[in-house]
Amino acid sequence: MATTEEIERRVGDADTTRTARRVAAAKRVGELARHRTDVAEQLADMEHELGNVLAESSDVIDIEELARFTDVPVADLTQWLNGRKTNRAKRKRPVSGTSAEKSANPGAATPKPPRVDQTPTPRGGCSTDASAGGPTEST
Repeated sequence: MATTEEIERRVGDADTTRTARRVAAAKRVGELARHRTDVAEQLADMEHELGNVLAESSDVIDIEELARFTDVPVADLTQWLNGRKTNRAKRKRPVSGTSAEKSANPGAATPKPPRVDQTPTPRGGCSTDASAGGPTEST
């Protein structure tokens, strides 16, 4: 039977080997991830440049003709051309009140007054159809 010191040494040896393998794996994944990021940035730059060239030359050669001459699919050329446009982030409406106020009273929404150019529909389910000249049944 092994002594407590021998057991401790064996566990330490096993942990050292495992730790070395874990360090090597983590380092390799980190290196590859950084390389992938660099290549992805280069690819994005290249696609942007392709889109610019396609846009600049659109007055002398169209996508279909370029596809025929270069054997590059029309879909790819179109994607590069459309991808060069900057994607503007949609502006969000400002939120009234804090999230704490909303969570404290979630059902208390402020009713919006009807717009001036809208006529309220009667509650009876009928509305006036201006083109027909009379009331119509709502479905």
